[in-house]
Amino acid sequence: MARDYYGILGVPKNASDQEIKRAYRKLARELHPDVNPSEDAQHKFSEVTTAYEVLSDPQKRKIVDLGGDPLDNGARAGGGGGDPFGGFGGLGDIMDAFFGAATGGGRGRGPRSRVQPGSDALIRISLSLEECATGVDKEITVDTAVLCDQCHGNGTAPGGTVKTCDTCGGQGEIQSVQRSFLGQVVTSRPCPVCRGFGEVITDPCRQCGGDGRVRARRSVTAKIPAGVGDGMRIRLSAQGEVGPGGGPAGDLYIEVDEEPHEVFVREGHDLHCNLRIPMTAAALGATVPLETLIDGEYELSVDPGTQSGTELVLAGMGMPRLRSSGRVDGRGDLHVHVDVAVPTKIDEAQRELLQQLAQLRGEEAGVTSNGRHQGGLFSKLRAKSHK
Repeated sequence: MARDYYGILGVPKNASDQEIKRAYRKLARELHPDVNPSEDAQHKFSEVTTAYEVLSDPQKRKIVDLGGDPLDNGARAGGGGGDPFGGFGGLGDIMDAFFGAATGGGRGRGPRSRVQPGSDALIRISLSLEECATGVDKEITVDTAVLCDQCHGNGTAPGGTVKTCDTCGGQGEIQSVQRSFLGQVVTSRPCPVCRGFGEVITDPCRQCGGDGRVRARRSVTAKIPAGVGDGMRIRLSAQGEVGPGGGPAGDLYIEVDEEPHEVFVREGHDLHCNLRIPMTAAALGATVPLETLIDGEYELSVDPGTQSGTELVLAGMGMPRLRSSGRVDGRGDLHVHVDVAVPTKIDEAQRELLQQLAQLRGEEAGVTSNGRHQGGLFSKLRAKSHK
């Protein structure tokens, strides 16, 4: 079903171009994101802008008046049934489609709207691992295009008017006839006076020069969710550049640059850290206080006989799992890698005690036979090479 573009702007079907333009400007001032930031207003502003772009284009408006929708690819004015040219309006449209790319088209496309959507913007910010883990509200300063507060996007100075271009007669383009081996070929190009808009601002706004927007620096608060990581992007809807003519703003994307941490190394949703303990604690067992990233201090139990290289896994104490929906679904794990510190400098009394301990335990250094014992280094390497 075709959309009611006239109803969206609140004008009758026989409204003039100036009436349609006035209705759009009135609604745009009320619904523009810089004036009314609500999501409902942004949606209505997008609908109003689309309706204006359709009705300000003579060819698209003609399709609407015939009961069709120019933005619906499947809709054809009059139904298109029985069209011997497969949906083209006639032989002229076929010639345009064939020669248009080379000649610019022989038929006018109508003026283009001054109101255009704004561009998206990208900003990179640095976040600590703690900020990535817990989430944070960041105040960001951006240099961007904002709505001109003098003309509110219409581009005219107070009391200024917009008149139809005398050069192109409001068509936005001028045509010329050239002779070729095919005969006379009509080409069209944007009007150099109105730049394709079909109208000229007699007295442009002093602040924006008729563009409807100005460059300015403004602050944006970005809510960074817990669990973001390096290279991820957060989209802030309608926080990018305002478009020409006060058009809808693009989106602002914030890319995360995660800073290295002094203690923890991140691997996806898991965290890794090293725990260095003396050999006496490894032999006898101990309880070691561990300052975690999110959960505060944790009493970590090290079992007696713990070897260097042992990995202790603390389930659910890693990074939050951030889903594409923006929600957090659980957390990863914290991997603690134990490093047993062997003393390098000992005094005579300590040496005697260690020698006594070695004698009591019957310990002596030696090389294992061939590494075939359970879990030996060589057996692991051999098994790996045979995979």
